Amino acid sequence: MRLILVRHGRTASNVRLLLDTAPPGPELDAVGREQADALVERLAPWPIQAVYASTLTRSQQTAAPLAAALGLDVTVLPGLREVSAGEDEMAENVDRYLAVMMAWAEGHLDVAVPGGDDGVAFFDRFDDAVAQIVAAGHDVAALVSHGAALRMWCGTRVDGVDVRLGKRGWIANVGYVVADGDPASGWRLVAIEGVERD
Repeated sequence: MRLILVRHGRTASNVRLLLDTAPPGPELDAVGREQADALVERLAPWPIQAVYASTLTRSQQTAAPLAAALGLDVTVLPGLREVSAGEDEMAENVDRYLAVMMAWAEGHLDVAVPGGDDGVAFFDRFDDAVAQIVAAGHDVAALVSHGAALRMWCGTRVDGVDVRLGKRGWIANVGYVVADGDPASGWRLVAIEGVERD
C-alpha cells in the first residue's frame, strides 16, 4: 500500500520552540489552519482513501480539511501520538530529547527522558497503528502525526529516509513522507517534502 505520513500544521508552541507533547496539546494557530487547508491541494495527486490522526488536537485539526474534501471521516489512532517529552514537557531546550532519539537510532531502545517514552514503547505503538491502517485494506492512506514521531519511525522503518534526520534536520509543519510497502516486506521511500536543515 501507499502511506502518506504528514506532520501537523503550526502551533504557538512550534513558534516558541517548546517541547509540547502531552495531550490534548495546543490547537493550530492561524498559519497552521492555512497550512491544513492548503494540504488538500498539495495531496490531491494521491488518491487517498482514508485519513488518520493522532489523539492530539493539532493532528486532528490538520487532518480535518483533507478528510472533508474527500468525503471521509478522520480515524483517530492513539499510537500515532508524539514521542513523550516526560519531565522535559514544555522545555525550550531539546538537547536531551534529541539525544534519546539518536540513542534509539543506534539501537539503545531502553533509553528515555525520565517520565517519557522509551524506544520499545514508541515503536510498538506506532508500528501497531500502521499495522491497523494496512489491515484496513486501503490502497492509499494518509496519517497526520508529529515531528519527532515521524522522524524516528520513517528514519527507522522507511528505506531511503535518513535515520539521523532528527539530529541534522526536521520535517517542517505539513511536510510529509510518502512510502510504499507493508509491515512484512518493509517500506520504501517514494517522495519526501518539507525536510529542513539547520
